[in-house]
Amino acid sequence: MGVCRPGDMGFDAVHMNLHKTFTTPHGGGGPGAGPVGVKADLVPFLPTPTVERMNGHLKLDFKRPQSIGRVRSFYGNFGMLVRAYTYIVAMGGDGLTQASMDAVLSANYLRKRIEGLLDLPHEGPCMHEFVASARNLAPNGIKALDVAKGLLERDFYAPTIYFPLVVPEAIMVEPTETESKPTLDAFAAAIAQIVKEAKENPEKLHHEPHSLPVGRLDEVATARQINAYLQGQSEDPILRWKPVREQPC
Repeated sequence: MGVCRPGDMGFDAVHMNLHKTFTTPHGGGGPGAGPVGVKADLVPFLPTPTVERMNGHLKLDFKRPQSIGRVRSFYGNFGMLVRAYTYIVAMGGDGLTQASMDAVLSANYLRKRIEGLLDLPHEGPCMHEFVASARNLAPNGIKALDVAKGLLERDFYAPTIYFPLVVPEAIMVEPTETESKPTLDAFAAAIAQIVKEAKENPEKLHHEPHSLPVGRLDEVATARQINAYLQGQSEDPILRWKPVREQPC
């Protein structure tokens, strides 16, 4: 992003995921889609074919004697790569740097806003995301899942929960560079409301969200249904939601 160079930090090879930072969503090939950059002394060993510029044209080059060979038959989710490339060209170097700095600022601002509401397992400033924990709400019988459902009730798409696995009741918050300060403040206010409700009326929080078409899924029943299907005890797995009048949960 024009802020630092992994090669200067001692990295020999880096896989650059394109999700979020380069507009690619987590779904649709996001997590694993992206280029692998290597230092010059590793270039001879890159998988073939490589894309090379020859006589003003881009061509596939199979002539690399020290190559480790072909590792896959395709180059990943091509649509996502084109999307990311288009974003890079549109933003330019200065735009990419500013976007990254804004994302880091948003994350650190939001981290400070919820300090004291949820546990923060890691000290000091963060980069573009931070990890909070709902373990301080455990005495009230509240889990990270309840916090996520409470955010849905308050019109916020819930962040990733229970990741990273090393943090109990983890809530990984990753605000983007496009989020405005009022939106970040509203998110922090929603967390404050949820924490207050967790302490004063945890049972109400256990039943949120109320305003969405789908509230709490019966995960135990779902697991049993899928298991019964795999064991041949059920004809079809239930893979889509149906109204209660048609199919009991």
